[in-house]
Amino acid sequence: MRVMVLVKATEDSEQGFKPTAWNMRMLEAMDRYNDELAKAGIMLSGDGLRPSSDGKRVAFDGAGRLVIDGPFAETKELVAGFWLWQVKDMDEAVAWVKRCPNPMPGPSEIEIRPLYEMDDLGLGVDA
Repeated sequence: MRVMVLVKATEDSEQGFKPTAWNMRMLEAMDRYNDELAKAGIMLSGDGLRPSSDGKRVAFDGAGRLVIDGPFAETKELVAGFWLWQVKDMDEAVAWVKRCPNPMPGPSEIEIRPLYEMDDLGLGVDA
């Protein structure tokens, strides 16, 4: 099963990366954690995202498109980073997330979402 593991943004992450002592320790801890994920064959991809002030959204309405510049409101709804993992089940994903260093200097959340597979859509290889 593939899962997307989403590190939720905080006001700290929306300020952008600054080379503070805490950030440098967190990066070292995260590097060790990512090495463990890679050695276990779990991590397919992953990275941190720049603040939403550097991003854009494209809103769709029929044929119309509207480009919206960041930053975006509701920090708690934003994503600061992600991993794409291959795990045997959701329990394994939860167990790995519990081992993760706290990615923020204060309270934070990590969300785990399963990806659709072809079989979920009735579009297996035989279709």
